[in-house]
Amino acid sequence: MLRTGVAADKLRTLAGPDEFRDTLLTLIAAARERILMTALYLQDDDAGREVLAALYAVKQAHPSVRIAVLVDWHRAQRGLIGKGASAGNTALYAEMARRLGSGVGIYGVPVQTRELMGVMHLKGFVIDDAVLYSGASLNDVYLHRHQRYRLDRYHLLEHRPLADSLAALISDVLQGHPAVIPLDTPSKPKTAALRGVIGSLRRTLAKTTYYLPPESVDTGEVAVTPLLGLGARDNRLNRVILELIHRAQRELVLFTPYFNLPGPVRRAIEERIRKRCRVRIVVGDKTANDFYIPPNEPFRAIGALPYLYESNLRRFCKAHQDAVAGGLLDLYLWRHADHSFHMKGLLVDCEYALITGSNINPRAWRLDLENGLLLHDASGHLIDQHQLELERVLARSRRLSHHQELDDVSSYPLPVQRLVRRLARTRADRLLNQVL
Repeated sequence: MLRTGVAADKLRTLAGPDEFRDTLLTLIAAARERILMTALYLQDDDAGREVLAALYAVKQAHPSVRIAVLVDWHRAQRGLIGKGASAGNTALYAEMARRLGSGVGIYGVPVQTRELMGVMHLKGFVIDDAVLYSGASLNDVYLHRHQRYRLDRYHLLEHRPLADSLAALISDVLQGHPAVIPLDTPSKPKTAALRGVIGSLRRTLAKTTYYLPPESVDTGEVAVTPLLGLGARDNRLNRVILELIHRAQRELVLFTPYFNLPGPVRRAIEERIRKRCRVRIVVGDKTANDFYIPPNEPFRAIGALPYLYESNLRRFCKAHQDAVAGGLLDLYLWRHADHSFHMKGLLVDCEYALITGSNINPRAWRLDLENGLLLHDASGHLIDQHQLELERVLARSRRLSHHQELDDVSSYPLPVQRLVRRLARTRADRLLNQVL
């Protein structure tokens, strides 16, 4: 795999959403060449407007700065789940373009003709020579603009070749493709009219990789490989995830917000446990899931998802109870007040790390367009950073010692019980797990 060497002191793990937001806004304000951003969505809320205002301010002060924001085509044109029909976030984009002028291009990327079958889940912001990478999108909760936050992982890498590599995919592959449509205009084509070019875009992306000029990596550097993945076949990101798990000899740490492991990942983890490798999996408590609905609020079907994920975890814990009791398998549930959890990625043997937007679930594995950065730290420069990041998340987590510590279906709210049992009776829960 092609890789680039990033000086260890130019790779920094940020402490949380507040530092992530401050760093993003600081980098935007200082930009003089380019700001290229990819995220699932940029929300019409206080944080989203703040980011857009910062982009317009830079463009007005420095007209030569090239700015493009790429978000998922479908997600941008609908309202929040359960909030009724709306024009989505595109109304904000068009209103700001009308009021403040052109120059901050916002584009919709359709990975499939329907959101259910795949979204643009690329992550990462290229700002001049820096790459600010997180699985977070851009809204109040991810940027901790008000009371609540959603915890993700946050990394800043300052390195021109890496920034150029991520920028080239945005500029050369995505922006110029006829399926990628500006969203900051009053009129946009219907998705049905894009069916042919959406297929073309998928075929192009399935063959695309990030390019890096070949170079050696010095002892004072960390080797970084950008990875792209789309679809179940020949998915480079998926392949590296499996290779990392199989490579683990002493300790494997996996972060995922939704416990719904793809079959190959689950089997690889089980094989590591049999080989006596310590496996630690950190997930969010069901109440820290972004789909969780408190029992005192009106129930919607989407609110059953956290319970389905908890049921998956309970079965997994029960199947591996001996490993849990013996300390080979540590399952942690993160919870902090009414905040939510969105961390994802891998740490392997104090040598490898994967930072990614992939939730490492069947949907990410088969349907969504994903990316990530593989870090190979052969000299151990980042050990302290990774350990501190892990300590922070475990400080708000509890380790399961037995599967019975997790609620079973009989204790769920009645609407959830009825839905979960109906899904199980028709075996629809297995199908549902494949698209969640």
